[in-house]
Amino acid sequence: MPHVLLIEDDVSVRDGMELVLRRHGYDVSTAATGEDALALLADPAGPAAELAVLDLMLPGMDGFEVCRRLRATGSTMPVIMLTARGDDSDIVHGLEAGADDYVVKPVTAAVLEARIRAALRRAEPSRSAQGEDHAGLLIDRAGLTVVKRGTTITLPPTELRLLLELSASPARVFSREQLLESVWDHDFLGDSRLVDAAVGRLRAKIEDLPARPRYIQTVRGFGYRFGPV
Repeated sequence: MPHVLLIEDDVSVRDGMELVLRRHGYDVSTAATGEDALALLADPAGPAAELAVLDLMLPGMDGFEVCRRLRATGSTMPVIMLTARGDDSDIVHGLEAGADDYVVKPVTAAVLEARIRAALRRAEPSRSAQGEDHAGLLIDRAGLTVVKRGTTITLPPTELRLLLELSASPARVFSREQLLESVWDHDFLGDSRLVDAAVGRLRAKIEDLPARPRYIQTVRGFGYRFGPV
C-alpha cells in the first residue's frame, strides 16, 4: 500500500485530500508545515513515505525550500508540488528545486491521483539492461547506479529514467514530447518544461561544465540527445 505524505497547511484541503487518497487505497501521513514534514522524514521511527504532495505556500519555510532541503539529504522520493501559483517562473522554480511534478490548483481528485500513480511508477526500478561505460560515466541499468570518476551520483527517479532513456540510444535525437511520453509515462498530463527542467538538473550532476554539456546535448529546434562521447 503506497504511503503518501501530505504537506499542506490548510486543514480543510489537507483533510479532503487525505480522505480521497485513503479511499483510493493509500496510507497517508500529514504535516502542516515544511519543518514538521522534514522532521517526520528524518525520524527513523517516522512514516515510510514513498511520495510527498507538497504545498508551495506554507507558513515559515515555503515549498521550494522544503524540496531543496529534502534533495540535499540525498532523498530520491518523488515530490509533487501542488499549488495555486501557476506562473511559468513558479513552475520552473519548483522543478529546479527538485520537484518531480508541478500541479496547479484547482485539480480534481482523479487527476491528482493519476499524477501520484504516474510518479510512483516512475520511481519503480527497471532491471532490463546491463551496465555501460560512456566515456567515464558508468551507468549500471541493473543496479540503477551512476558513477563518475569513482563517485556515485545520486539521482531522483525522474532524472535517472531520463538518463537511462537518452543513454540507451546514443546520438539519437529525442523530441521533448517523446521524452515526456517515455520518461513521464504515456498517460502523463505534463508539458515540455518538465523535460527542460529535468535536463538542467541532470546536467548539473553529471557534466563537468553544464553550460557546455558533453553527455546531454541540445539539438536546437528538435530536442536532446546523449553524446556521442
